[in-house]
Amino acid sequence: MNMLTLPTLDNRLETYRLTGEPLIPRAPHVPLNRIAFAAAHVVSSPLEERDPWLGSPAVDWENSLRFRNWLWDQGLGLAEAMDTAQRGMGVDWPTAKELIERTMRDAKAHPLQPRVACGAGTDQKPREDYRTPDDILAAYSEQMEAIEASGGQVILMASQAFPAIGATADDYVQVYERLLEQAAAPVILHWLGDMFDPKLKSYWGSGDVATAMNTVLAIIEANPAKVDGIKISLLEKSYEEELRARLPDGVHLYTGDDFNYAELIEGDGQHYSHALLGAFTAIAPAASQALEALALGDLQTYHDLFRPTVPLSREIFKAPTQFYKAGIAFLAWLNDAQSHFIMPGGFQSSREISHYAEVFRLADKARLLSKPDIAVERMGLLLKLHGVE
Repeated sequence: MNMLTLPTLDNRLETYRLTGEPLIPRAPHVPLNRIAFAAAHVVSSPLEERDPWLGSPAVDWENSLRFRNWLWDQGLGLAEAMDTAQRGMGVDWPTAKELIERTMRDAKAHPLQPRVACGAGTDQKPREDYRTPDDILAAYSEQMEAIEASGGQVILMASQAFPAIGATADDYVQVYERLLEQAAAPVILHWLGDMFDPKLKSYWGSGDVATAMNTVLAIIEANPAKVDGIKISLLEKSYEEELRARLPDGVHLYTGDDFNYAELIEGDGQHYSHALLGAFTAIAPAASQALEALALGDLQTYHDLFRPTVPLSREIFKAPTQFYKAGIAFLAWLNDAQSHFIMPGGFQSSREISHYAEVFRLADKARLLSKPDIAVERMGLLLKLHGVE
């Protein structure tokens, strides 16, 4: 009957019947006019995992790669081994390196030949082990070389090591310019706000957004041929609009705004954003089909598809924002893109049952429960595990 008793955010139980007409995941019928990367998570093997809060995770490679193929089948690109999606939150560098290599092999074999950009960071060592900008440069370089050897595009993720050493704006300029000089192909920069990771406060050497923006723009303007684009994740669209208007010609702005993506991707008539979003892994069918509508000039369908996804994204990315990927893995499980949502570090426990129930409701309203019978069965199992009959 597609009906469940669900907990509410105000501590009640209520009967809920599915209402949404689900979107069927598919590839776009026309080429897209926006670049779209979805930042994917990994899941752990429930049978192989030991001491999940300690050491390297036992990645479930089959399920993790199955999810990536599900995204690619819908015409989306992939942002692999990213910071808030994986790194520093359960996935270490050796695991990330293997993930990148496995993902690139699958991507090269996929019929749609998807774009894959991979995160390079400095997580080989704890941030307190870094003392100088040269230490940070060496760590980035090692990871860049591994990504380039696998055939992936490099994303220079924000590093916790910079704030840890009290880096100045000149330190950022020195390190990033040397990294761009040695890059084999244009890279994507990443400006991640402290709402995603408090340890990145005052990135680019200043807690003032305008000052920080001037620093990163100076880096880009000195090296435009080596910068494909920059992802900005500050959850404030005015910052993104200002930055993209100031970028040199040919340098892309990739929105990381999981709340205002529809407006930013559509643009203001002069400038628009591309996408590098965790939210797109949660709303993949709507994202793919909305971008198809945009490419066809059908703004009505574009907004009709995206509008109901915004409340869902706001719930998934609610504070504490760094726990968002639990909701994304949950939806992957509900949609049978993965057979479970056991996560590295037991991360699935970072959100409460009322959150998962709300994600279920909002996904239904956004037409994002593509296999309703399976979704109801799996939601019911999770409810029973939490003592809700």
